[in-house]
Amino acid sequence: MIEPKLKRVVTFFDIQNFYLTSKNAWGCSYPDFDPVALSILTTSKHADWKLTGIKLYTGIHSIEKNERWHKFWTNKLNFHKEKDSRVSFYTTLLHYSGGCAHEKGIDIRIALDLVRMARTNDYDIALLFSSDSDFCEVAGEIRAIAKEKDRWIKIVSVFPDALKRGIDKTDWLPLSKDEYDKCTDTNNYLTDIPVTEQPLC
Repeated sequence: MIEPKLKRVVTFFDIQNFYLTSKNAWGCSYPDFDPVALSILTTSKHADWKLTGIKLYTGIHSIEKNERWHKFWTNKLNFHKEKDSRVSFYTTLLHYSGGCAHEKGIDIRIALDLVRMARTNDYDIALLFSSDSDFCEVAGEIRAIAKEKDRWIKIVSVFPDALKRGIDKTDWLPLSKDEYDKCTDTNNYLTDIPVTEQPLC
């Protein structure tokens, strides 16, 4: 396998997982990160990496169930897509049980896109913002694709450095609190959402 001199990077954000791990690591009470800024910051750590795509995935409340959070995520995702042409996003409605909202299908969608885009040669490096251990199986599949296609492909997991480890079978890229803070999203998408109200329970 020949390592490309300039490596095309696509970032994949498992948004709710990344928010919850950031909350656990640093006490973040609000999903205040800017995925575009984080993509640029992490990619810029390597002179031979070129950011070519930013993919965002999240479950959202229906407008009937929670109008404020529905509008928050709709406004935030659309803002980032309009801000940067490399952004695309996938959403699905949350499911409810026991008074709590839960995602269904997001991990599967990310996994399918990771595998499909590896097969269609859409990236050299997949930069995965998630700490979900289930993605280790996807990493194994991408290694198999690289061998099958005789092509250099990497999957890298980005995670808060306080958690000490990334996803097994991936390369690890720890993110510091200082780096996270530099990528804060300062937009006020809705003025009536108290920052103490959680997007998921």
